[in-house]
Amino acid sequence: MGLLARIQTAKLVLHCSGKISAMKRMQVLVLGLALGASVLIGAAFSAFAQVPAGMELGPKVGARAPAFSVISSSNETKSFETLKGRQGLVLVFVRSADWCPFCKVQLQDLNSIAKDLDALGWPMVAVSYDPRETLERFSTANKLDYRLASDPGSKTIDAFGIRNESVRGSARFNGIPHPLIIFIGADGTVKAKLYEQRYQDRPPSGLVLETAKGLG
Repeated sequence: MGLLARIQTAKLVLHCSGKISAMKRMQVLVLGLALGASVLIGAAFSAFAQVPAGMELGPKVGARAPAFSVISSSNETKSFETLKGRQGLVLVFVRSADWCPFCKVQLQDLNSIAKDLDALGWPMVAVSYDPRETLERFSTANKLDYRLASDPGSKTIDAFGIRNESVRGSARFNGIPHPLIIFIGADGTVKAKLYEQRYQDRPPSGLVLETAKGLG
């Protein structure tokens, strides 16, 4: 069997401001997207690669997002100012579009809302430590309607404070982030964040779209 996607009830952490500020810092039970695969990445890695309980990922809602630059799959250097839309930017951090089956399914699923996000003024960019060429191949093969961007040396991942320290030093996994979706307003401040405690689970695309709508 290839990659499988199934829906189950999952614990998702949602931090947000603006029209849905009442839900800020609230853990909610939602219908989460649990991602399954026929190939195991490795039981040992799976055991310690989760977000520690109670740990908040990324800059706090209301804080200014760090400056960053990434390399697009078309080999262009991009910054927040050159990527943002009318309302801001949806930045999706994933572990890898090369070897991570959960990330691959998430990236494919997010394509279903990419045009809707653009229309709302919230263009989406997915960032990983993968080489630009890897991202270009994935984007082309899956006909993505949004940008993938490479983070050489995981500098942007580090700037957002989301490097998975439990795998530091590993030849293959060193530099990967904890998966995170962060909404950065046009003014450069963090408006909302979505993430799961288990890296196998990802916020459903429908929730990503509804969050953008709620932020205006």
